[in-house]
Amino acid sequence: MSLSTSSKVLWLAPLSAAMLMLAACSGGGDSTDASADNASGETQGTLRIATESSYKPFSYTDANGKVVGYEIELIDALCAEMKVTCDISSQDWDGLIPGLNAQKFDAAIAGMSITPERQEVVDFSDPYYYSGIVLIGKKGDDITVNDLKGQPVGAQRATVASQYLQDEHKDASIKLYDTQDNAYLDLTSGRTRAMMSDQVTAVNWLTTDAGQNYEIKGDEISTNDDAMGIAFRKGDPLVAKFNTALAAIKDNGTYDQITSSYFGTKSTAAAQPAASTEAVATDTPAAADTTATQ
Repeated sequence: MSLSTSSKVLWLAPLSAAMLMLAACSGGGDSTDASADNASGETQGTLRIATESSYKPFSYTDANGKVVGYEIELIDALCAEMKVTCDISSQDWDGLIPGLNAQKFDAAIAGMSITPERQEVVDFSDPYYYSGIVLIGKKGDDITVNDLKGQPVGAQRATVASQYLQDEHKDASIKLYDTQDNAYLDLTSGRTRAMMSDQVTAVNWLTTDAGQNYEIKGDEISTNDDAMGIAFRKGDPLVAKFNTALAAIKDNGTYDQITSSYFGTKSTAAAQPAASTEAVATDTPAAADTTATQ
């Protein structure tokens, strides 16, 4: 969730040593048959795909309890291109990389930004979207990203947005949440004055009834971690297969059709880093970022 897209806020509360060790290992559980290839090189069986369904419009639960969204349609198209069956399930954000490396599923797609720290414990597909991060505040409030000192500011934990706050605005009163929805709730209730979020999810929320009295404060921020990718276990041959499928659906127009239906933009825009007047250095983000971003 550059927070990338480019992102996915894509931009963390420190991980416990136990969680970091779990994310780095690949023990436990039986690998799915879909990871194995037959003699013809085709992927067999059912692929288990994990997402986190509170990151609208990338992946979210609709009124009927069904997981839907941009990434769900993208996965469906990729699996159709590979001629495999994919079983998509919703997981807790913090458990995505640990669960992946524990072989509970074969891939994870959840607005997860490709960061150097995550690349130490998982492999990523080629980027499928880019997104920067933005600050959201109440209309009429003059708060900006330059005056967050002492101010209560929310973000979803283990995201690029929360890492940015912890790296660049240590003097703010940072409040971290398990989901974007809970961060929005505290913003609208007045328990936080502002919220840092992935740009795409922020724009989507501002169109809702709950977000109608709020706006983006200032420009979109590029953290250099704007690219979003699908995560796999280290060394998994599925990476190459998904990259081939992603290239194929871009060539045949399927990617453009899906992307434009959600964002009004085609791959030429979605596959580029976010334009920003503020470039933020994030060369040494905390180890906690390895759990996932958005």
